[in-house]
Amino acid sequence: MDNKTLLNDVMAKAQTWLNGNYNEETKNDIRRMMNADDKTELIESFYRDLEFGTGGLRGIMGAGTNRMNIYTVGAATQGLSNYLKAQFPDVPQISVVIGHDCRNNSRLYAEISANIFSANDIKVYLFEDLRPTPEASFAIRQLGCQSGIILTASHNPKEYNGYKAYWNDGAQMIAPHDKNVITEVLKISNVDEIKFDGKPELIEIIGEEIDKAFIENIKKLSLSPDSIKRNSDLKIVYTPIHGTGVVLIPRALKEYGFTNIIAVPEQNVVSGNFPTVISPNPEEPAALDMAVKKAIETDADIVMASDPDADRLGIAVKNDKGEWILVNGNQTALIFIYYLIRRWSELGKINGNQYIVKTIVTTEIIKQIADRNKVEMYDCFTGFKWIAAIIRENEGLKEYIGGGEESYGFLPEDFARDKDAVSSCALMAEIAAWAKDNGKTLFELIQDIYVEYGYGKEKGISVVRKGKSGAEEIVQMMKNFRENPPKEIAGSKVALIKDYDNLKQTNVLNSTVTDLLMPATSNVLQYFTQDGTKISVRPSGTEPKIKFYIEVRGEMKSRAEFYAAEDAANKKIEAVRTSLGV
Repeated sequence: MDNKTLLNDVMAKAQTWLNGNYNEETKNDIRRMMNADDKTELIESFYRDLEFGTGGLRGIMGAGTNRMNIYTVGAATQGLSNYLKAQFPDVPQISVVIGHDCRNNSRLYAEISANIFSANDIKVYLFEDLRPTPEASFAIRQLGCQSGIILTASHNPKEYNGYKAYWNDGAQMIAPHDKNVITEVLKISNVDEIKFDGKPELIEIIGEEIDKAFIENIKKLSLSPDSIKRNSDLKIVYTPIHGTGVVLIPRALKEYGFTNIIAVPEQNVVSGNFPTVISPNPEEPAALDMAVKKAIETDADIVMASDPDADRLGIAVKNDKGEWILVNGNQTALIFIYYLIRRWSELGKINGNQYIVKTIVTTEIIKQIADRNKVEMYDCFTGFKWIAAIIRENEGLKEYIGGGEESYGFLPEDFARDKDAVSSCALMAEIAAWAKDNGKTLFELIQDIYVEYGYGKEKGISVVRKGKSGAEEIVQMMKNFRENPPKEIAGSKVALIKDYDNLKQTNVLNSTVTDLLMPATSNVLQYFTQDGTKISVRPSGTEPKIKFYIEVRGEMKSRAEFYAAEDAANKKIEAVRTSLGV
């Protein structure tokens, strides 16, 4: 499509909004974009419909079909309402939970959605105020609801918001429900089909009773209560980065047994503008700067941070030089899995019927830990809905120990079905107390894991390509990697290629092709080299970027070899980047 045709189509779509039953604020914003000399904003706002994907909606807020606003949220909620009524015809009262984070417009979108659900005769349990995403997942199960939604854009920049849809097990939807809901949402072709006039009698406000039940369940996760008692004054710096964690995480830590929680007051301020950070993402070092400064001031034992909807956890620890360093998502998952399996084993809780879950892009050291301790491990696609799906499949058959992914998400329980920074903060504090009880720091614990299972280092690289042209470029990059796969990476031959788009794996060394046993396809490529390097490539499903996940392996026979192993790994990672051209 040439630029003139595209602009004509966009102008026509914008005009339908001007002619339709939209509010004046929206129409004025559209007129402004249409009258501007530079039509870029108009094109970006209308060149496509904001896709209700398998994870819901996520986009920049504003007027237009490709933006998050009360109308795109409204269409999503109306489509979901229609699907729920078709799926549960025999349920006397269909019900849903609505949760939201701190973002600008999140409360507005939550209330609009509550009105639409209730207008469709669906009972709504609406949280009184912002709450962590995992607590909303928990509430769906606790209240016996058929579905739920959470208004959040997770750790995205402040311009974004999002809409995540959940099923009756408290997990984000997977097939067939995800695609079926998408079909229903796409049927909403006119704003007049959305029932905005709510029924207040069907909207119930919830809060403290769910908070209490959630925390009581979290307290049952403790595996080392004596270590907590002996180290109850562990100095814990915690920051919610302006988000929902402030509501529950300090309380959960206190009820878990910790008495010395140190706040970062400037970041306890709830704000969708995230005034103290460029990005409210615990994966970004700058997001933890203020917390680390507070840790230095107070000589703390650990720094913990949650993202705006409190489902991701970032931590910082002090190394053997007295410097505060950030622990990456792979290392965080590694610490959790190592501790959980070790303590379950020491407590006699492992009998061969237990399992853990990780995503395919997460460190392979986790598999070594599971194999050595005779715990089954499942590999799944990126996204916690896939971890939740495995929990659902095994419910009543096997015991779930824990599951996580490299992107700072972990779930140490099965009473919620999405990654959970609330329980993860409590458990990580327990691990720090347990390590201290055993005469070591968290940094030394990480080193000891490497000594026992081999050194590994991971590097995530995101190549951002915004807008329509960027999306096209990302498609072309994936096509090039498929059609021209590398024969060697950083001097080591590629031995195995996994393509999850066609569910085939190719053993390059003997030219055999076998099937990958996965529940669905996914646009992910993986290359495994002879020296143990693993490369994963995938476009993000929620952001305008293509992601590269690099994992290299090495040897480490003692703590003293840590820095030599790290240096060798960094050099190998740079060689990998050069090979890939990223």
